Amino acid sequence: MNKIQIGREIRLTQIGNDYQMSGLLFSGADRSFILQFPHKAGDIHPQLDLLELDDEGLNGFMRQLDVLETEIITSGPEGMMKSILRKTQRQIDNIMQWRVFERDNYTCRYCGRRGIPMSVDHIDIWEEGGVTIDDNLVCACKKCNRDRGNVHFEDWLVSPRYIQISKNLTQTQKNANLAIAIDLPRLRSMRVNRVRSR
Repeated sequence: MNKIQIGREIRLTQIGNDYQMSGLLFSGADRSFILQFPHKAGDIHPQLDLLELDDEGLNGFMRQLDVLETEIITSGPEGMMKSILRKTQRQIDNIMQWRVFERDNYTCRYCGRRGIPMSVDHIDIWEEGGVTIDDNLVCACKKCNRDRGNVHFEDWLVSPRYIQISKNLTQTQKNANLAIAIDLPRLRSMRVNRVRSR
């Protein structure tokens, strides 16, 4: 088991964004074991790393899980600067989420799979101020949502990963995704500013 450190192998702002909780570790008696959350089947990698933190580091780690901040580069009065984007407001209302699922026929817009845990994905990415409205959300399986990350939608549609997974989509589904790309200027015109300096 490799030891890893915040700031070297991973950044604190990746916690809760790129790395989510998939289970719990238990130790005692004569063994240690991981309890994997049922909806996270397949998320735990065979190679586990050990992250050791002192009390201050643990407090920062737990705060990040609660607050979900991410770093972005933005322009400010003094030129380019690193900013922190707080993502707690990204939580999507359940009613809106189910409307998007129903509209997209409970099917991942990227790979066409059904019958697996779904999430909603911001077309105009949240990290750049993309709004949380039905028009800016699509149904995406958790794997595809994670694979896309914060790649711009038009770049995602030509990425090798999307080209590979979209082979299961019908031409109608692919055309619907292309139509979304045409609507991007309208969606981007609705962006909200959520950036604050740290």
